Amino acid sequence: MVEENIIRISKRSVVARCGDGGMSPGWTAWVVMVVTHAHNTTERLSSTSTVLTQLVPRFRVFCSGKAFHAGDATSNNRYGSNGAWFVSPAASFRFRRSRTLAAARRAPCPTNSYTTINKIAKHSCIKTAQRKVSSTHINYFCNVCVTCFTRAYRLVGLRFAWLRTYFHHNNYIKTSKYSIITFLPLNLLEQFQRLANFYFLCLLVLQLIPAISSLTPITTAIPLIGVLALTAVKDAYDDFQRHQNDSQVNHRRAKTLRNGKLVEEKWASVQVGDVIRLENDQFVAADILLLSSSEPNGLCYIETAELDGETNLKCRQCLLETAAMGQDDAQLGAFDGEIVCETPNNLLNKFEGTLSWRNQHFSLDNDKILLRGCVLRNTSWCYGVVVFAGKDTKLMQNSGKTKFKRTSIDRLLNFLIIGIVFFLLSMCVFCTVACGVWEWLVGRYFQVYLPWDSLVPAEPTWGAVIIALLVFFSYAIVMNTVVPISLYVSVEVIRFAQSFLINWDEKMYYEKTGTAAKARTTTLNEELGQIQYIFSDKTGTLTQNIMTFNKCSIAGVCYGDVVDESTGETLEINESSEPLDFSFNPEYEPEFKFFDATLLDAVKRGDTHVHDFFRLLALCHTVMPEQKNGRLEYQAQSPDEAALVSAARNFGFVFRERSPNSITIEVMGNTEVYELLCILDFNNVRKRMSVILRKDGEIRLYTKGADNVIYDRLKGNQAEVRSKTQEHLNKFAGEGLRTLALAWRPLEERGFVEWKRRHQAAALALRDRDEQLDAIYEEIETDLLLMGVTAIEDKLQDGVPETIANLSMAGIKIWVLTGDKQETAINIGYSCQLLTDDMAEVFVIDGASYDDVDRQLAKCRDSIRVVNTFLPHGGGPYSTDSHDHTNDDSNGFAIVVNGHSLVHCLHPKLEEKFLDVVLQCRSVICCRVTPLQKAMVVELIKKSRKAVTLAIGDGANDVSMIKAAHIGVGISGQEGMQAVLASDYSIAQFRFLQRLLLVHGRWSYYRMCKFLRYFFYKNFAFTVCHFWFAFFCGFSAQTVFDEMFISVYNLFYTSLPVLALGVFEQDVSDATSLQFPKLYAPGHTSQLFNKTEFIKSTLHGCFTSLVLFLIPYGTYKDGLAPDGKILSDHMLLGTVVATILIIDNTTQIALDTTYWTVFNHITIWGSLVSYFVLDYFYNYVIGGPYVGSLTVALTQATFWFTAVLTTMILMVPVVSWRLAWSRWRPTLAERLRARQRW
Repeated sequence: MVEENIIRISKRSVVARCGDGGMSPGWTAWVVMVVTHAHNTTERLSSTSTVLTQLVPRFRVFCSGKAFHAGDATSNNRYGSNGAWFVSPAASFRFRRSRTLAAARRAPCPTNSYTTINKIAKHSCIKTAQRKVSSTHINYFCNVCVTCFTRAYRLVGLRFAWLRTYFHHNNYIKTSKYSIITFLPLNLLEQFQRLANFYFLCLLVLQLIPAISSLTPITTAIPLIGVLALTAVKDAYDDFQRHQNDSQVNHRRAKTLRNGKLVEEKWASVQVGDVIRLENDQFVAADILLLSSSEPNGLCYIETAELDGETNLKCRQCLLETAAMGQDDAQLGAFDGEIVCETPNNLLNKFEGTLSWRNQHFSLDNDKILLRGCVLRNTSWCYGVVVFAGKDTKLMQNSGKTKFKRTSIDRLLNFLIIGIVFFLLSMCVFCTVACGVWEWLVGRYFQVYLPWDSLVPAEPTWGAVIIALLVFFSYAIVMNTVVPISLYVSVEVIRFAQSFLINWDEKMYYEKTGTAAKARTTTLNEELGQIQYIFSDKTGTLTQNIMTFNKCSIAGVCYGDVVDESTGETLEINESSEPLDFSFNPEYEPEFKFFDATLLDAVKRGDTHVHDFFRLLALCHTVMPEQKNGRLEYQAQSPDEAALVSAARNFGFVFRERSPNSITIEVMGNTEVYELLCILDFNNVRKRMSVILRKDGEIRLYTKGADNVIYDRLKGNQAEVRSKTQEHLNKFAGEGLRTLALAWRPLEERGFVEWKRRHQAAALALRDRDEQLDAIYEEIETDLLLMGVTAIEDKLQDGVPETIANLSMAGIKIWVLTGDKQETAINIGYSCQLLTDDMAEVFVIDGASYDDVDRQLAKCRDSIRVVNTFLPHGGGPYSTDSHDHTNDDSNGFAIVVNGHSLVHCLHPKLEEKFLDVVLQCRSVICCRVTPLQKAMVVELIKKSRKAVTLAIGDGANDVSMIKAAHIGVGISGQEGMQAVLASDYSIAQFRFLQRLLLVHGRWSYYRMCKFLRYFFYKNFAFTVCHFWFAFFCGFSAQTVFDEMFISVYNLFYTSLPVLALGVFEQDVSDATSLQFPKLYAPGHTSQLFNKTEFIKSTLHGCFTSLVLFLIPYGTYKDGLAPDGKILSDHMLLGTVVATILIIDNTTQIALDTTYWTVFNHITIWGSLVSYFVLDYFYNYVIGGPYVGSLTVALTQATFWFTAVLTTMILMVPVVSWRLAWSRWRPTLAERLRARQRW
């Protein structure tokens, strides 16, 4: 009997027993099996049929519309012939019950993750059933309680396709958002969630009320429909593409085991628990656990380009126990293991699970999983069981929306739009009050003819009040164009076009790898022109990340320097130096170069320390070997490992073969096989990796990692070798080399067995597995014996010093955040000119405690104050009082902060003092930092300085920093594509960053600012004309212009010229932008567009509207043409004002354009022509109300006099101001542009 013990209820685990999926005769439904844990053992109900039979009168299980009676189950077979089970949080039961179980479906679920049977029995579903079911049956019944399934394991018999389909997401995917029926309502709903669209929809509704609208709804409907239609067409096209992609993917074919035979199924029909066969060059249909493959030791190779963009092959390896099944369909179909694994998530590089099979438990990790979207390469076939399908796969889990980043201009525009709305309301309120006064004084004597006159009281005062209130809404309609409906659409179009200019820039194309720059987002281009801080990784970002074994220290002896035997001096190694000859080794690599013959001599004479050193390099790694064209090649996860294994190979220690249980190497021609007992994985927190091996009965632990990490774990009594090795470490780091320390320790059999038992328990844990494993690793990685250190050279990329110098001259502060040791980081800082010899001082913060760091920061601050007192203007060029530090001749300060000290610097109590120091430094280097610390530093500057930040990196450890910054730039380098996938922009080399910022970023910012200034100017010049006209029409909300002109002004007449300005405008050439980096400075303080510039543009627009209205009004009021025709009619006045407005807009944008392209000519002059063409078509062809007005105006000399006079009055002040300003206070761009002309 089942005892009353704790049932473990997990919220996060998925349990699977995987099988063929066939249905044995006599089985109609076998739904749930009870699992309880009694004193670390698992007992199952001995007689399932008894429970099922007793429960049959109470409920039936309904799946996919079919009813299956539980009483039909067979009692003797727990799994059927080849039974399989799956437990998933995604599963859900639907229960139907008899009249006696009314409360079953509404039963509350236990709140604790660990619930006893006694507590479970208190459920309403249990109480209802207690009259008919025993306590054992209660345990069973709770496991099938519908609400309990929301938190408990869900058990499903995978033998039955109907159960698997019902309980889990199938493999059908749907990335599309709409159908033909739902497109229109859903798309409109999405668009009207935008405030601007909803605002204009409300105006359209108001225009449908005749009592308050002097305009037909078409004036608002046309621009609103235009914006909605443009967006809808784009959305429809995008969704149509998604529909096509979904259909193509869902109809792919996969070979699936059904009843012991392979059948071809559509991908959409593949289910959790299916065993599928993959063949070479096939895509993986779902996330599968690898069971067997055609390659030795259960290896297979995959390409993950569709997942993470990486084209290099990755190796996966199944368990040797399952690999033995080979391609035996019968055995694979009978596979009935139990998998307990994590819930669906989007972590591509992590998988946690356990497999229970044949009374054994096996730990599962990412190396045993093939993810949907991968392609099988260089492997004839493999088999796997589906763990996640459809939307549960990691590929689909990663298809969600990323964090949306907004530019500073976006935030400013939102504020300005609110200000414009208040400006509109203030005009409406003024007109409302004026209308009330006018109605009370004058309007009451007018004849009743307006639409609302029949609705207002006869009493003059109340009548004036009601009319004035109605006029408020009328003017809100008439002057609604002051709120720009097309602004956001125009901004997005400009950004989209600017992104293509970045993508098409051949000067940012890297021929060596065939990689072009790419704007991965289209919403941040102008932010590239306002960067104030750059946070850069070092390895792979500033350096090439192509590692070469350069030097080493073994047992206190340094190797790698070439010494002149006659003088004893160290010779400089250059291109003319002759490398050693390794041809004695048949596995040597011709491209490997080493110059110190003493190390090779030590290898040949059998030096024990040297042999142990290279033996460790050949054994302690995760590299996978493979044969390509008859030659041994290595697949490594990092360039460092590849370089070290390659060095061991060339010195005669060849890594040959790896299996899950052994490593084979060849030492000077002799084969050595080591039993692989355990791998202690590397991660960015541990900063080390270890392997535990057995050979000839001796167990050893080999470790390699960061020198500070290894030194902290060394055994005592190694003072001499530690001291000498530390000297060599400092020497290597001073030369800018990357260092790793190597160590080992012997292990006793008994101690290792005990440790392995606890390690196995941690490896099988479903919760906090990584933390438990790290704690277990810490136990055994102690009392290490130092073996030596390696020094790997990672050369700077081409153009890095020049790029950093130019960016610094542009006023951008550059911080380097690296995991390398302090000396290496400082050396690289000098190499790339981040640090210079003529700096006032380079501070180092390396205190180990809070108090030490506090004292060091105080000392730095005092030193800076002393230096600044001798500088002009007191504060100094790098003080917090000065922003543009590039204008001073001083080279200022730099600071180097160690990782353990940075922990204290980021403490809330030291944060302000730390900022006070670093913000006065031109360069900052943080070394030995973790990925989390990188992100914290970026967030600190964002929060404290409100500065625009950019983070650039190439590896997975840079992802958090890239996501934290305003702009993330990924470099497609040697460490995969994780940084690129997380970035907003990607480039192939660091040197392209200066072109991305100083050319494209500056241009984009300059263009956007110029576009916005002109956009607001033309909108105010157009709209405020109605306000001036109100003084002459009794504030009756009458419009100046024709309704069609109002509708198409922003849509046709003025949209294309300003878009061309925003896409193609340049003040100086790209070469000039790079030659004079100080041109970038205005973006730091938002000089080109801010609240002041906005007010200037709007005031300019209001002045233009005043002149545009008053001069024609004064000319045409009570005017007569020379031929005696009366000119004082409303339609003629509106046509004249509209025509002069279009001429003014054209002249204004022509003056604003400094870089003319064929597109500028077509759009500017074409818009002027289109005005006359559309006016003729609308009024003469369609029959508009203003027919003949433009013809009459153009044939009168009065119009031409008025047009010339108005245009001159508007243009002369603008031209004069610009000429005077450029003469007396020219900007750097204006001076350079003038130089270019001459």
